[in-house]
Parts: sequence; C-alpha cells; structure tokens
Amino acid sequence: MAVGTPRSLGSAFSHGRPALVTYLMAGYPDRATSIASIRAAARAGADLIELGVPYADPLADGPTIVEAANVARSAAGSFGLAETLALAAELTADGGMPPIALMTYLNPMLRYGLPRLAADAAAAGIGGFVVPDLPPDNRMTDTWLAAAQPLGIDTVFLAAPTSTPERLQTVVEASAGFIYVVSSVGVTGERGALPPELADLVERVRRWSADRLPVAVGFGVSTPEQAATVARLADGVIVGSAIVKRQVDPEAVAAFVALLAEAVRDA
Repeated sequence: MAVGTPRSLGSAFSHGRPALVTYLMAGYPDRATSIASIRAAARAGADLIELGVPYADPLADGPTIVEAANVARSAAGSFGLAETLALAAELTADGGMPPIALMTYLNPMLRYGLPRLAADAAAAGIGGFVVPDLPPDNRMTDTWLAAAQPLGIDTVFLAAPTSTPERLQTVVEASAGFIYVVSSVGVTGERGALPPELADLVERVRRWSADRLPVAVGFGVSTPEQAATVARLADGVIVGSAIVKRQVDPEAVAAFVALLAEAVRDA
C-alpha cells in the first residue's frame, strides 16, 4: 500500500473546547453496521474515533466490549487486525472523518509485524494507536515507536490511579497525541458514578504534562452527565461501552453521541 497521511490525534483537541472521543468495535455486529455506526458517531459530533480491534484476550476490556469483540471475530469476515485496517482505510477514503486511533493489544501487533503494521496503518490514514498492554518502558515500545513515529502515527500511553510519579513522567514523555487517563482500576464498562479521586488524578497528570499534551479520561464514563463532569476536569472525554451497547443500531449511536457531544461542549 502507498503510504498516506494520517490525521494527528492531537488535532481532535484543537477546537478550543473539550474533545469527545468515541470508542466503537470494528466489525460489530457485522462489517456494514459497524461502518454505519462509526459514520453516525462522526456526524453526531465525535472529535476522535477510537476503533477497537477484535481480540480474543482483551485484558483491559469489560463484558460489553468483550462480547462485541467475540461477535466480530466469529461473524462473517472473522474480524481481526488486518480487517480493521481495511475498514479504517474505507472510512478515511471518504473524507470528513475525524482522526482515528486503533485500540489493540501487543500480541496482534507482533503477529502482524511492527514495521509492516506501521506502514499499513499510515496507508489506511490511521492517526495513532492505544495499546493497553504496551507500557512505555517495554523493549518492544522502542521498536514500535521507531517504525510508527516517522510515518506520523501517534502512540498513546495510559496513566492509571496506581501510577507512581515516576511512571506518570514516563507516560507523559512517551505519549503523542494525548494522554489517556484511566479513571479507575479495573476493566472498561459502564459505572454508576465517577470515582471521587478523579479530579486529583487528572491534576497529577497535568503537573507532569505541563500542557505538553491534552489529557483525556476514559473507563466508566457512561452518561451525558458524567461526560460533562469529566469535560470540566480534562481536555477530552472517552466513552466506550455505553456506545458499543448501542452499536447494533446506527441511529441509536447517532442519538446518544449527539447527547454526549452537547454535554461535553456545554460543560
């Protein structure tokens, strides 16, 4: 594939207001519906699409996303990393899409081959990667960054409530595009309330970032009200499971994302 021009993830945060990041699962419940739902989210106000790659052992994901990945993997087309790259290329070829980040895991990346993956992702117009099991100080990280960075592909690392000051510094220094703050320990999924210590966590990350990169919060943000609360604390709001739950119906995705976008922008 000829190398394209990925859209920087950081451009999603350049509108002078908090950004809305929407997570959707590639290939769920089937290829056509997933494309329709992703386009619906973009039209409804998503500033960045985090596109999940179906995987058999998604250690950071809760039951809603795990089930969606299982359906996508078992459906016609047997979705995986290669199929997700092709889907992303179709989306970016249309124009008018916000930046796209793939959310995947290290094993599929290694099986694909890191330099090959970086080249094919750039050709597909993918702006970056979120890889929960790739810590910034892993020896594979240097190999991946050496392949991805020259092609304009950002890599986003995760800051958690358990991160030490030293780890936060490493995460901030290694990240590009934005810093992903995990709101609470555990897997993704809808939660009834945001953790009371979230504001302190965001502030700790900001102290290390010194405004070098935007800070976006995910894991457990489930309602427009919660999204508005996060938008008052951070530069971006990431919503996943609550959207994937609606992904079988693109119109439901559009209606929900529109509510989230309004809440985030009015915060």
